[in-house]
Amino acid sequence: MAYPTEYRYTKEHEWVNVAGDVATVGITDYAQHELGDVVFVESPKVGSSVTAGKTFGTVESVKAVSEIYAPASGEVLEANPELQSNPEKINTDPHGAAWLVKIKLSNPSELAGLMDAAGYEAYVAEKQKEASA
Repeated sequence: MAYPTEYRYTKEHEWVNVAGDVATVGITDYAQHELGDVVFVESPKVGSSVTAGKTFGTVESVKAVSEIYAPASGEVLEANPELQSNPEKINTDPHGAAWLVKIKLSNPSELAGLMDAAGYEAYVAEKQKEASA
């Protein structure tokens, strides 16, 4: 899978796409593949605050529950309503329609430390190499 080049990525396998001072956040194709069939998504409430590096929700699959970490701090503007009734969308469109939340950034400079697509692909390749060793 090609990772969108305009996105930034975390080591916890979240992606973020910024437009102005709003960041759309989701989990990567690698993350959904590792989880398997997604059956439930827990998102934060609109209006709540999230802090960079802290958990803000979970994605549950038939195999495991995985915490989702905020790539940046801010206020939750929107949680994807589609995922409440169709959480499996994460497995089919993780970088598009299956975004998790939209956050109004309070400190956009926090995004500077995130990986670009090439850096994330190299990170995933290293993870896969370690897993098969």
